[in-house]
Amino acid sequence: MEQARSTRVPPGTTHPFTSVADPTGIDPLELYAAGIDASDYVARVAPLVRAAVPEIGDLLDIGAGGGQLGRALRDREAVWAAIEPAPTMQDRLRAVAPPPRLYEIGWREADLPEACADTVLAANMPAPLTEAAAFLVRCRRWARRSVVWVVPAQNGPRGLCLAGCLPREWHGEDETPGVDLVLANLPRADQPAIAARTDWTFSAIVPDLVRLSSYLADRLSWSRTDTRRLALADHLSAQAVPVAGGHRLSVPRASTILVWRQDS
Repeated sequence: MEQARSTRVPPGTTHPFTSVADPTGIDPLELYAAGIDASDYVARVAPLVRAAVPEIGDLLDIGAGGGQLGRALRDREAVWAAIEPAPTMQDRLRAVAPPPRLYEIGWREADLPEACADTVLAANMPAPLTEAAAFLVRCRRWARRSVVWVVPAQNGPRGLCLAGCLPREWHGEDETPGVDLVLANLPRADQPAIAARTDWTFSAIVPDLVRLSSYLADRLSWSRTDTRRLALADHLSAQAVPVAGGHRLSVPRASTILVWRQDS
Protein backbone atom coordinates (compact mmCIF):
# COMPACT_ATOMS: atom_id res chain seq x y z
CA MET A 1 0.00 0.00 0.00
CA GLU A 2 1.30 3.44 -0.88
CA GLN A 3 2.29 5.47 2.15
CA ALA A 4 0.46 8.70 2.95
CA ARG A 5 2.47 11.89 2.59
CA SER A 6 3.55 13.53 5.84
CA THR A 7 2.15 16.90 6.89
CA ARG A 8 5.27 17.85 8.86
CA VAL A 9 6.88 21.14 7.93
CA PRO A 10 10.64 21.49 7.37
CA PRO A 11 12.79 22.58 10.35
CA GLY A 12 12.87 26.34 10.75
CA THR A 13 9.56 26.81 8.97
CA THR A 14 6.65 28.39 10.81
CA HIS A 15 3.89 25.81 11.08
CA PRO A 16 0.46 27.25 10.18
CA PHE A 17 -0.88 26.12 13.56
CA THR A 18 1.51 28.34 15.48
CA SER A 19 0.18 31.64 14.15
CA VAL A 20 -3.22 33.26 13.95
CA ALA A 21 -4.78 31.89 10.79
CA ASP A 22 -7.95 32.52 8.87
CA PRO A 23 -10.83 30.14 9.65
CA THR A 24 -10.54 26.91 7.73
CA GLY A 25 -13.83 27.50 5.97
CA ILE A 26 -14.80 23.83 6.33
CA ASP A 27 -18.54 23.33 6.66
CA PRO A 28 -19.11 20.35 9.01
CA LEU A 29 -22.38 19.45 7.29
CA GLU A 30 -20.75 19.47 3.86
CA LEU A 31 -17.80 17.46 5.22
CA TYR A 32 -20.21 14.81 6.49
CA ALA A 33 -22.35 14.82 3.34
CA ALA A 34 -19.29 14.45 1.12
CA GLY A 35 -18.19 11.56 3.31
CA ILE A 36 -21.57 9.88 2.86
CA ASP A 37 -21.13 10.31 -0.91
CA ALA A 38 -17.83 8.41 -0.73
CA SER A 39 -19.02 5.78 1.76
CA ASP A 40 -20.97 2.53 1.57
CA TYR A 41 -23.60 3.94 3.95
CA VAL A 42 -26.51 3.94 1.50
CA ALA A 43 -25.55 0.54 0.08
CA ARG A 44 -25.61 -0.96 3.59
CA VAL A 45 -28.58 0.87 5.11
CA ALA A 46 -31.09 1.12 2.25
CA PRO A 47 -31.59 -2.67 1.82
CA LEU A 48 -32.40 -3.05 5.53
CA VAL A 49 -34.96 -0.25 5.36
CA ARG A 50 -36.49 -1.75 2.21
CA ALA A 51 -36.70 -5.17 3.87
CA ALA A 52 -38.50 -3.69 6.87
CA VAL A 53 -40.70 -1.35 4.80
CA PRO A 54 -41.18 -2.90 1.33
CA GLU A 55 -43.69 -0.22 0.28
CA ILE A 56 -42.23 3.19 1.06
CA GLY A 57 -44.95 5.17 -0.73
CA ASP A 58 -45.00 8.90 -0.11
CA LEU A 59 -41.80 9.64 1.82
CA LEU A 60 -41.18 12.46 4.30
CA ASP A 61 -37.42 12.73 4.88
CA ILE A 62 -36.76 14.74 8.09
CA GLY A 63 -33.29 16.26 8.33
CA ALA A 64 -32.64 14.96 4.84
CA GLY A 65 -29.07 16.29 4.59
CA GLY A 66 -27.74 15.66 1.10
CA GLY A 67 -30.66 13.36 0.32
CA GLN A 68 -28.54 10.28 -0.38
CA LEU A 69 -30.65 7.80 1.60
CA GLY A 70 -33.99 9.39 0.71
CA ARG A 71 -33.15 9.30 -3.00
CA ALA A 72 -32.26 5.60 -2.75
CA LEU A 73 -35.48 4.76 -0.89
CA ARG A 74 -38.03 6.90 -2.71
CA ASP A 75 -40.69 5.27 -4.85
CA ARG A 76 -40.50 6.92 -8.25
CA GLU A 77 -44.27 7.27 -8.62
CA ALA A 78 -44.73 8.69 -5.11
CA VAL A 79 -43.97 12.02 -3.42
CA TRP A 80 -40.58 12.57 -1.81
CA ALA A 81 -40.64 15.53 0.60
CA ALA A 82 -37.69 16.74 2.66
CA ILE A 83 -37.46 18.88 5.79
CA GLU A 84 -33.99 20.45 5.87
CA PRO A 85 -33.07 23.73 7.63
CA ALA A 86 -29.39 23.97 6.58
CA PRO A 87 -28.80 26.13 3.45
CA THR A 88 -25.79 24.04 2.35
CA MET A 89 -27.88 20.87 2.39
CA GLN A 90 -30.82 22.64 0.75
CA ASP A 91 -28.52 23.42 -2.19
CA ARG A 92 -27.57 19.75 -2.41
CA LEU A 93 -31.22 18.68 -2.37
CA ARG A 94 -32.13 21.13 -5.13
CA ALA A 95 -29.38 19.60 -7.28
CA VAL A 96 -30.89 16.11 -7.05
CA ALA A 97 -32.74 15.09 -10.22
CA PRO A 98 -35.65 15.14 -9.64
CA PRO A 99 -35.42 17.11 -6.39
CA PRO A 100 -37.66 16.46 -3.38
CA ARG A 101 -40.42 18.80 -2.34
CA LEU A 102 -38.33 20.92 0.02
CA TYR A 103 -39.40 22.49 3.32
CA GLU A 104 -36.65 24.92 4.34
CA ILE A 105 -37.34 24.67 8.06
CA GLY A 106 -36.61 22.54 11.12
CA TRP A 107 -38.88 19.73 12.31
CA ARG A 108 -40.15 21.70 15.32
CA GLU A 109 -41.34 24.56 13.12
CA ALA A 110 -42.76 22.41 10.32
CA ASP A 111 -46.56 22.67 10.25
CA LEU A 112 -47.40 19.78 7.94
CA PRO A 113 -50.82 18.10 7.85
CA GLU A 114 -51.40 14.92 9.81
CA ALA A 115 -50.80 11.66 7.92
CA CYS A 116 -49.07 13.54 5.10
CA ALA A 117 -46.71 10.66 4.19
CA ASP A 118 -46.80 6.88 4.10
CA THR A 119 -43.28 6.63 5.52
CA VAL A 120 -41.48 9.14 7.73
CA LEU A 121 -37.68 8.82 7.70
CA ALA A 122 -35.19 10.43 10.10
CA ALA A 123 -31.57 9.38 9.55
CA ASN A 124 -28.48 10.59 11.40
CA MET A 125 -30.06 13.60 13.04
CA PRO A 126 -29.82 14.64 16.71
CA ALA A 127 -33.53 14.69 17.60
CA PRO A 128 -33.85 10.93 18.28
CA LEU A 129 -30.81 11.13 20.58
CA THR A 130 -31.91 14.22 22.51
CA GLU A 131 -35.72 14.38 22.26
CA ALA A 132 -36.76 10.85 21.41
CA ALA A 133 -40.27 10.86 22.90
CA ALA A 134 -41.33 14.26 21.53
CA PHE A 135 -39.80 13.57 18.14
CA LEU A 136 -41.54 10.21 17.85
CA VAL A 137 -44.89 11.88 18.57
CA ARG A 138 -44.28 14.28 15.69
CA CYS A 139 -43.14 11.53 13.32
CA ARG A 140 -46.18 9.42 14.10
CA ARG A 141 -48.44 12.39 13.53
CA TRP A 142 -47.10 12.72 9.97
CA ALA A 143 -46.91 9.00 9.10
CA ARG A 144 -49.74 6.92 7.64
CA ARG A 145 -47.91 3.59 7.80
CA SER A 146 -44.32 3.56 9.08
CA VAL A 147 -41.72 5.62 10.95
CA VAL A 148 -38.05 4.80 10.31
CA TRP A 149 -35.12 6.16 12.28
CA VAL A 150 -31.45 5.45 11.52
CA VAL A 151 -29.33 6.00 14.64
CA PRO A 152 -25.69 5.28 15.61
CA ALA A 153 -25.07 1.79 16.98
CA GLN A 154 -21.31 1.71 17.49
CA ASN A 155 -19.28 2.18 20.66
CA GLY A 156 -17.52 5.29 19.45
CA PRO A 157 -17.86 9.03 18.99
CA ARG A 158 -21.00 10.34 17.32
CA GLY A 159 -20.95 14.12 17.21
CA LEU A 160 -17.66 15.37 15.74
CA CYS A 161 -17.19 14.30 12.14
CA LEU A 162 -14.03 12.15 11.83
CA ALA A 163 -13.56 12.02 15.60
CA GLY A 164 -13.23 8.28 15.09
CA CYS A 165 -9.80 8.95 13.57
CA LEU A 166 -8.60 10.42 16.88
CA PRO A 167 -7.56 8.86 20.20
CA ARG A 168 -10.30 8.80 22.84
CA GLU A 169 -8.36 11.16 25.12
CA TRP A 170 -8.31 13.79 22.36
CA HIS A 171 -11.95 13.92 21.33
CA GLY A 172 -13.53 13.18 24.73
CA GLU A 173 -16.94 12.41 23.22
CA ASP A 174 -19.64 10.27 24.78
CA GLU A 175 -19.20 6.80 23.30
CA THR A 176 -22.52 5.35 24.47
CA PRO A 177 -24.16 3.87 21.36
CA GLY A 178 -26.84 6.24 20.16
CA VAL A 179 -29.40 3.45 19.90
CA ASP A 180 -29.03 2.81 23.63
CA LEU A 181 -29.80 6.46 24.37
CA VAL A 182 -32.84 6.41 22.09
CA LEU A 183 -34.38 3.25 23.51
CA ALA A 184 -33.69 4.28 27.10
CA ASN A 185 -35.64 7.49 26.57
CA LEU A 186 -38.74 5.81 25.15
CA PRO A 187 -41.39 4.15 27.34
CA ARG A 188 -42.05 0.46 26.83
CA ALA A 189 -45.20 1.18 24.86
CA ASP A 190 -43.19 3.22 22.35
CA GLN A 191 -40.41 0.71 21.67
CA PRO A 192 -39.94 0.02 17.92
CA ALA A 193 -41.37 -3.03 16.18
CA ILE A 194 -38.06 -3.65 14.37
CA ALA A 195 -34.43 -2.94 15.29
CA ALA A 196 -31.80 -4.04 12.75
CA ARG A 197 -28.09 -3.24 12.84
CA THR A 198 -25.63 -2.88 9.97
CA ASP A 199 -21.92 -2.05 9.80
CA TRP A 200 -20.54 0.42 7.27
CA THR A 201 -17.48 2.61 6.72
CA PHE A 202 -17.45 6.40 6.68
CA SER A 203 -14.87 7.45 4.07
CA ALA A 204 -14.01 11.08 3.55
CA ILE A 205 -11.79 12.23 0.69
CA VAL A 206 -9.91 15.23 2.07
CA PRO A 207 -8.02 17.59 -0.28
CA ASP A 208 -5.86 19.13 2.46
CA LEU A 209 -4.94 17.24 5.65
CA VAL A 210 -3.35 20.29 7.30
CA ARG A 211 -6.53 22.29 6.81
CA LEU A 212 -8.63 19.41 8.14
CA SER A 213 -6.45 18.93 11.20
CA SER A 214 -6.71 22.66 11.93
CA TYR A 215 -10.49 22.43 11.63
CA LEU A 216 -10.66 19.45 14.01
CA ALA A 217 -8.35 21.16 16.53
CA ASP A 218 -10.54 24.27 16.44
CA ARG A 219 -13.67 22.14 17.00
CA LEU A 220 -11.91 20.54 19.97
CA SER A 221 -11.21 24.06 21.33
CA TRP A 222 -7.45 23.61 21.34
CA SER A 223 -5.49 26.85 21.53
CA ARG A 224 -3.32 27.91 18.60
CA THR A 225 -0.20 27.07 20.63
CA ASP A 226 -1.40 23.64 21.75
CA THR A 227 1.32 21.16 20.80
CA ARG A 228 -1.30 18.50 20.12
CA ARG A 229 -2.10 20.32 16.87
CA LEU A 230 1.15 19.10 15.35
CA ALA A 231 0.54 15.60 16.66
CA LEU A 232 -2.99 15.63 15.26
CA ALA A 233 -1.76 16.51 11.76
CA ASP A 234 0.77 13.67 11.87
CA HIS A 235 -1.83 11.27 13.30
CA LEU A 236 -4.21 11.94 10.41
CA SER A 237 -1.40 11.70 7.87
CA ALA A 238 -0.42 8.26 9.17
CA GLN A 239 -3.98 6.99 8.57
CA ALA A 240 -4.62 8.70 5.24
CA VAL A 241 -4.48 6.84 1.93
CA PRO A 242 -3.56 8.97 -1.11
CA VAL A 243 -6.32 8.91 -3.74
CA ALA A 244 -7.43 11.07 -6.63
CA GLY A 245 -8.48 14.39 -5.17
CA GLY A 246 -6.48 14.16 -1.95
CA HIS A 247 -6.46 11.66 0.90
CA ARG A 248 -9.02 9.11 2.06
CA LEU A 249 -9.75 8.84 5.79
CA SER A 250 -11.95 5.91 6.83
CA VAL A 251 -13.80 5.25 10.08
CA PRO A 252 -15.74 2.04 10.89
CA ARG A 253 -19.34 2.89 11.74
CA ALA A 254 -22.54 1.02 12.63
CA SER A 255 -26.17 2.06 12.46
CA THR A 256 -29.41 0.62 13.79
CA ILE A 257 -32.60 0.95 11.81
CA LEU A 258 -35.62 1.40 14.09
CA VAL A 259 -39.12 0.96 12.64
CA TRP A 260 -42.54 1.71 14.10
CA ARG A 261 -45.81 0.58 12.50
CA GLN A 262 -48.77 2.87 12.72
CA ASP A 263 -51.09 -0.11 13.15
CA SER A 264 -49.00 -1.71 15.94
